[in-house]
Amino acid sequence: MIEGRFRIVCVGEAMVEISPRGGGWEVGHGGDTINQALHLARFGHDVAYLTVLGCDPFAGPMRAAWGREGLDTSLVLTDAERTTGLYAISIDAHGERQFSYWRSDSAARRLFSHPDSVAAAGEAVLADVLVYSLISLAILPEEGREALLGLARAVRARGGKVAFDGNYRPRLWQSGDEARLWRDWAAREADFGFPTLEDEEQIAGGPVEPAAVAAAWRAAGCGEVVVKLGPRGCALPDGTILPPRAALLPVDTSGTGDAFGAAYLSCRLRGGAPEEAAQVAHELAAWVMMRGGAIPPRDHAAPYSLSASALPE
Repeated sequence: MIEGRFRIVCVGEAMVEISPRGGGWEVGHGGDTINQALHLARFGHDVAYLTVLGCDPFAGPMRAAWGREGLDTSLVLTDAERTTGLYAISIDAHGERQFSYWRSDSAARRLFSHPDSVAAAGEAVLADVLVYSLISLAILPEEGREALLGLARAVRARGGKVAFDGNYRPRLWQSGDEARLWRDWAAREADFGFPTLEDEEQIAGGPVEPAAVAAAWRAAGCGEVVVKLGPRGCALPDGTILPPRAALLPVDTSGTGDAFGAAYLSCRLRGGAPEEAAQVAHELAAWVMMRGGAIPPRDHAAPYSLSASALPE
């Protein structure tokens, strides 16, 4: 869909991740848009991450780890007065995770009030593709949210594309109505939309059909909408439900939706059809959920070179 080599900028909050391992705790990093950024970099795209890290012992190793993955960290700013957000994961017998957060005063919340934010945003607006989420909006004050939506509009005005993921975390919003308002404003500026059915039901306060979710996003102005349905798979832009190739008992569901969105977007940007992109996305999501952590280390089974035509029957 975009000819030649192109630039992707992902925007949001990256946090220190503490997860249970072998009777103790393992320190890593995660966050929806940093997860997507790293997957997109692994797919071979030119990707930068726009965020603010704190002045703490975790920030330097995080930045270095992203660089080793091939991520451009030139838009990663530093706040000398705040710390990087942190979350701890607990996982049940079914691989489902629960999060405990320490992020209320994190450095990333000052993204658009940081002294270097104007220069960083000036670089980000040159992106061919901008990626952000409802969480990216949720952590910001109102003026920051407006600045992020303005950045999305500016990218599109230059002929770029915008991908928006509707990740909803109730504790970050005053109400579902507030979240719905900002979600709709973001959908209006999006070429690709990735709502999750469970999140949409939480916002709505009751059951919602995938077709109704897609229709609401399109009515708000979003271009191509893919509804993530968890174990059921996804609803394609034409409404077709595409299940995963196999039912799996997850080890850890952290980051599976982020992996899906990144893989789908990667394939579509390279000209793949929606069904092809969703098949590739299911494969990456399955690989992630069968390993620990939001961004598992690459191994021989990592499907970053797959196209749907190369998938097993």
